Amino acid sequence: MIDVSSALRVSFRALRVNKLRSALTMLGIIIGVGAVITMLAVGTGARRMIAAQIAGMGSNLIMILPGATTAGGARMGAGTQPTLSMGDADAIGKDASAVSDVAPVLGGIAQVVYGHQNWSTSIIGSTPSIFNVREWPIARGRTFSEQDVKTATKVCLLGETVINNLFGDTDPIGQIIRIKNVPFTVIGVLTPKGQSPAGQDQDDNIFVPVTTAQKKLFGTAFPGMVRIIMVKAKSAENMASAEKQINEILAQRHHIGAKQDSDFTVRNLTQIMQTAEQSAKIMTLLLGAIASVSLIVGGIGIMNIMLVSVTERTREIGIRMAIGAKTWDIRLQFLIEALSLSLLGGIIGIILGVSGSRALSMLAGWPTEVSPLSLALAFGFSGLVGIFFGFYPAYKASLLNPIDALRYE
Repeated sequence: MIDVSSALRVSFRALRVNKLRSALTMLGIIIGVGAVITMLAVGTGARRMIAAQIAGMGSNLIMILPGATTAGGARMGAGTQPTLSMGDADAIGKDASAVSDVAPVLGGIAQVVYGHQNWSTSIIGSTPSIFNVREWPIARGRTFSEQDVKTATKVCLLGETVINNLFGDTDPIGQIIRIKNVPFTVIGVLTPKGQSPAGQDQDDNIFVPVTTAQKKLFGTAFPGMVRIIMVKAKSAENMASAEKQINEILAQRHHIGAKQDSDFTVRNLTQIMQTAEQSAKIMTLLLGAIASVSLIVGGIGIMNIMLVSVTERTREIGIRMAIGAKTWDIRLQFLIEALSLSLLGGIIGIILGVSGSRALSMLAGWPTEVSPLSLALAFGFSGLVGIFFGFYPAYKASLLNPIDALRYE
């Protein structure tokens, strides 16, 4: 029967005798575990940031863009020909059973003035449903109503960036701003959303009723024209059905034949965002795999030092065998020493990895997130490295001939 407690005592005593050597041996494991945790924290943080940006865009979102123009045989791309209207948005909301809400959008860039301050920003004309489609709550004040849309009322809601640049610490609710020299009353403030997945500042926006944008700010090529229609499906499972219904409704309204090219484009943003998330996941795995190389290098260091230790303690091994130690007793002793070095190095590496990820987040501004799974994986892997690379020295020690070992000087 192997005396595990005795093997543990002998192994720890041997490690304490050579403190400096043990510390240097653990260094590779410490660096490897710390690097794995830090890299996984960076990758996980990036995935969380992308997920937050996706949530900021709105879930189950479908974008409908106008068609493409053709000039001299050259197709100019989606969005260059105005083909969408308020009627299209109403038809989708009425006839598409898989659709939860619809928001037509007409926007542009305009100079905004308040007092002595001015700011160039994006003006978005839409209906009250835009805030449901984009899942964008109002922080203060109110949203514009359907009545405001019908009467083209000159009211607006401001994003945080616009408020900071025009008003500073002044409360904007009830104030009058001028958009393209047209006076608008501020009726609400939007909750901050941050950057979009494309890196655009979503808070640098002003929302106005779509009819106000059509009649008093940007004009239209034909009555009721809009540049984009945003659609929110009822659920993620309804995305494909909603996309199919939208294509059928618009093809019928625009008299698109079976062999004709559509004068509109339907884009499922959820698929685009899922692709971005998948890319971030692959990046996390690659970072973890690269950092894991350090652990393997640390394991090789443990094997080298343990081989040296076997050579130095050959006489000790011979004495133990001579007084009755079995092959597995010797093997277990050196395995425990290797495992102790790797696990202790793993614990220190976890502490350094967590500290390093927090330092990166504070100093470099990178989003990092240390998950319990990454800690468990790094610690477990460090233990496996100790067992794998410690087995050969332990096996070599257990095969020594007791008589030759006792003669060893």
